[in-house]
Amino acid sequence: MATSKNVVFDIVGTLVSYDHLFNAIDRRLGDRLRAEGVKPWLLGSAWMETAEREYTNLSISGRYLPYGVVFEKLFYRVLGMMAGVKNPREFASPEDLAYIMHEYQSLTMRPGAAECVQKLRDAEFTVWAFTAADLGRVSGYFKQAGVELPAENLLSCDSAGVGKPDLAAYRPLLDQLTAENEGKTPWFAAAHLWDVSAARRAGFRGAYCTVLEQEALTDLFGDMDVIDDTLPGMADKIIAHQASN
Repeated sequence: MATSKNVVFDIVGTLVSYDHLFNAIDRRLGDRLRAEGVKPWLLGSAWMETAEREYTNLSISGRYLPYGVVFEKLFYRVLGMMAGVKNPREFASPEDLAYIMHEYQSLTMRPGAAECVQKLRDAEFTVWAFTAADLGRVSGYFKQAGVELPAENLLSCDSAGVGKPDLAAYRPLLDQLTAENEGKTPWFAAAHLWDVSAARRAGFRGAYCTVLEQEALTDLFGDMDVIDDTLPGMADKIIAHQASN
């Protein structure tokens, strides 16, 4: 099936890095965590992964909540249950959590993210963004990086109240882009393999970058149309794939 020149990106974790958040955890709680034998980066990763799971579980059970709400509410559970910190609400104050959540609003684009988007635009692709995060926060990430993204090309799961990777979350945008482009299939690009895999099953072409997860576990998630270790390299492969079909 022919592909269209439309690429839908996941944002947080893909074009935007978690590093600023993890560094904020280190600044605020790092010495205390290390005294407990917990790496700040590991706590941040466990918190993020747990929030993604519970956000998805709430969505598929019919109790959709915005991702940011779920993320904040789970902090003390993760600190106690997964990091093994006794009395987590005494270990970290509400002010500690408020500081970390404030810094969460200031995540930054990954190296190569702006170049990736520009490569695609130079090749006459239209770039879209589909996120589980709130639109204001994600729009701020683009503005801070000086990367233009029209408001109409930025969509959130919050709008329909269905979270990724439920296939129903991807289909409205898939149907829209397919209808607007003579039945041609759009691309979905992410650094979360579960995200690309689900989008591909919904009907998108799939482009995966290993910049976040390091390993392309296609034996678990299925084959991808494009895989690369860098965001600009992934853009090049999307462009090359388009040219050959």
